[in-house]
Amino acid sequence: MVLLVVAAGTLLFFAYRDTWGKTDIEFRIHINEQLIRESTFGEPPTFAIWLEDPLTGTRQTVFATRRVAEGDWEGKAEVPVALPLWFETYKMEHTTSNLPNYNNPAPMAITGATPKPGYFKTRARVNTGSQWICWIEVNLSGDYNDHYQEYDEIRQIEDEFGTGQPAIAYRAEINAVEGNTTMPEIAGMCMQNTPDGKIIQTLTGITTARDIFDEISIVTVKPNPKIIAKSE
Repeated sequence: MVLLVVAAGTLLFFAYRDTWGKTDIEFRIHINEQLIRESTFGEPPTFAIWLEDPLTGTRQTVFATRRVAEGDWEGKAEVPVALPLWFETYKMEHTTSNLPNYNNPAPMAITGATPKPGYFKTRARVNTGSQWICWIEVNLSGDYNDHYQEYDEIRQIEDEFGTGQPAIAYRAEINAVEGNTTMPEIAGMCMQNTPDGKIIQTLTGITTARDIFDEISIVTVKPNPKIIAKSE
């Protein structure tokens, strides 16, 4: 009996050990089902979520959908325009000049199946009271409009990667104190190889891409103790 009590106490100790002085940043997102149905390919959006330390500029990916994390582009080696901002974050985070691919994918710890339409949640554990810049970048392939066309007859240019409207970046500054809720705002659209060298640009010609996520909130919550830690 004594051994059982000791064993139970040990398990509880390890379960709560990783929660002391910590809080969880929970990202709550609702994916717009109607826009997916109306897009050319009818596939859920590609997106990534990461944290940036405002003091050091270091970045930590929280979640990336499988296609972008594994470089699974159905016949294309790379699609650099999918999530240009996160790709730069990934290269900085992993000290590489390469994008994730089949042979060298992003770590399994941050890779997840592309969520179906509806609600999606994921968490990151941080020190209580720490300050962060939260980023979310999303692209819905084939969400064409009059400005971003599958084939531009005037310029005779085809959308090589089926990107549709450019990826949209959301940004929020948070203080990781339990109970705090922040609604991220659109920082701009994400473009590769721009004349001014900046990836984030003003929203030119963007329509439905603003609504791929029709609800987003970032909530700081009490961490859940886990007896078995998630494998890296």
